[in-house]
Amino acid sequence: MRYSDSILGNLLKPISRRWFDALVDRHAGNAYDKKFGSWDHLVALVYAQLGGIESLRALEAAWNANAHHHYHLGVGPLARSTLADANARRPLAIFAETFAKLSGLADRLVRREGEEMLRLIDATPIPLGKVVEWAKRNGRIRGLKMHVVYDPVRDNPTFVDITDANVNDIEVGRAVPIAAGCTYVYDKGYCRYDWWAGIDAAGACFVTRMKKSARFRAHSWRTVRQATGDGFTILDDAEVKLTSKGDSKLAIPMRRVRLKRDDGTRIALLTNDLERSAVEIASLYKRRWQIELLFRWIKQHLKIRTFLGRNPNAIRLQLLAAMIAYLLLRSAARHCFLKMPAIRFAELVGARLFTRTAIAHIDKPNRSNPSTAAPRYSSNQLAFQYA
Repeated sequence: MRYSDSILGNLLKPISRRWFDALVDRHAGNAYDKKFGSWDHLVALVYAQLGGIESLRALEAAWNANAHHHYHLGVGPLARSTLADANARRPLAIFAETFAKLSGLADRLVRREGEEMLRLIDATPIPLGKVVEWAKRNGRIRGLKMHVVYDPVRDNPTFVDITDANVNDIEVGRAVPIAAGCTYVYDKGYCRYDWWAGIDAAGACFVTRMKKSARFRAHSWRTVRQATGDGFTILDDAEVKLTSKGDSKLAIPMRRVRLKRDDGTRIALLTNDLERSAVEIASLYKRRWQIELLFRWIKQHLKIRTFLGRNPNAIRLQLLAAMIAYLLLRSAARHCFLKMPAIRFAELVGARLFTRTAIAHIDKPNRSNPSTAAPRYSSNQLAFQYA
């Protein structure tokens, strides 16, 4: 019978063993766990994410029960204590750089000339509650934060960082690489004027919500040619200048677009984009909701609510493995031109991880060898009967 990879094997194909092994060598990833290498570790955590596994014991049992499928993945049996030790001390950089590499591959796979370059920046809380004692509190939760930069045009997270819950969003936002010609959309939690000026100096644009305490004075009013958009109405559009003490940090052209939503709420947006219309600026900010949908999908369909370990390194590794699993799912769906909803694809993957079939046929039964056909006799043949 012709050999074929399992669903899990096909999903892992974008991770080249050559660059992954080079990455492991650079960070000495196998210095303490040579029998359970970084590749085994990555595959096991991705398997736990896709298979919906919530504990070390369950992962050990399910993994070893499918030992006859491991040889084509290049991994071996799993011991719970070994995995716990690896979770505690394997370098985070291995998983973080694997995510970055996969994100770059996914971006090149779907990039089209002339497409809009848009990035949404936000963070989502990862509550840990009383599970661990080391987690810090930010006034609302006790736990961690996962900071993400998301490309909604290509459905591709391009940057991820995990910090304590009390770290201000802007501290991570300032570390995000800025690409010329790109538009960055974020909420008012990322208010830092020198960072805004840096985005402008890099040749990029930003759209954000204005804080109530900010003081901007209009010096030129722009004509609003189209006042209504999808769910909002433009009230006015003006070129403004910062009048508070921080004006020296924001010596760039700025616009303020005020709008009224259909629910009656009014908000004011700030941007350095002088080209787009007011409706286009408001529509860009409305698309920020797409990163909230990304966070909701990940929390509902991957395992970042229950953890395989309680130390900081283990929890961070699991969060990075969840983002890697998301990229692998989206890359496979794009490569195979699947039309089914993402939630349905994730459910089928979880149910058929070790099934040997092509991902393009994941929603169809496996093809089996037909049984030998029964002999067919012609009616013209003689039939002998014995008394």
